[in-house]
Amino acid sequence: MESPRRERKTVIPENGGIEAGIPLIGLADGNRIPQVGLGVLRIDDDETAPVIESALQVGYRHIDTAAGYGNEGGVGKGLEAGGFNSGELRSGLWLTTKLRDSEQGYDTALRAFDRQLGLLRSEYVDMYMIHWPTPFNWRAEETWKAFVRLRDEGRVKTLGVCNFLPADLERLHRETGEYPAIDQIELHPTWQQRDVTAYCRRHHIAVQAYSALARGADLDAGGGLLAEMARRHSTEVRQVSPAQIILRWHIENGTIVIPKSVHRERQMDNLALFDFALSADEHEAITALDGPQRSGHDPRTFSYS
Repeated sequence: MESPRRERKTVIPENGGIEAGIPLIGLADGNRIPQVGLGVLRIDDDETAPVIESALQVGYRHIDTAAGYGNEGGVGKGLEAGGFNSGELRSGLWLTTKLRDSEQGYDTALRAFDRQLGLLRSEYVDMYMIHWPTPFNWRAEETWKAFVRLRDEGRVKTLGVCNFLPADLERLHRETGEYPAIDQIELHPTWQQRDVTAYCRRHHIAVQAYSALARGADLDAGGGLLAEMARRHSTEVRQVSPAQIILRWHIENGTIVIPKSVHRERQMDNLALFDFALSADEHEAITALDGPQRSGHDPRTFSYS
């Protein structure tokens, strides 16, 4: 089975600036997305705005939410408070949201998007995504037509999907003539989905990882392996954590990551990935942790309604 390795490149931040320090991943549609973003799953709506404000202050320019998270309103409030909902600051931000599965379809998707855009307090989103493929109730063809209309109207820049397996991507392409620019999937050292990532590479679909740390479970993968790597890369003035080791592995694979944190210091840590690089042996050792068990839901049976 093909390895997910990519050519590795170290990017060293200048003055801690996000524009200088965070690589932009080029997409097949010509747009570019910051490789590191902030995910906001499982943050209550009334607690989301200060998390967004903090992330913007420390340098994030990529925010990922969804209708199903129930916190688009909080995201919008945070963007507005920071001045990132319009104007020049908005143009430098990548904002993603996702359609609720129960609202798939042409007319329902268009109505849903209007509601979501109002909550986000923005005139457009950078990426709109089908959240789950729901192959047992497939409506992606009609949903995609609505997405294309929104793109043509300039209200969405990039069209993406989440949790699509190769069969789902193939079906979408057969019915619409398009592949998504991004497939956001559960991806971490012990669940690498190499068949999905290989398919995406062949068809120029960027891979975005959620649960990049397996919700923390992978921090202990390898029986102390990651902690030892972290110690090896730490210095008197710079402490590297096992979480940063895993995130660095994702970065070197060319994967887009959206780790969640409500804490300012952890948010900063999750951006501090570009002043060290894994050795080839370290990278391969993490790749060798791949296993047979996912942490989340099975896209063949799950709906995030």
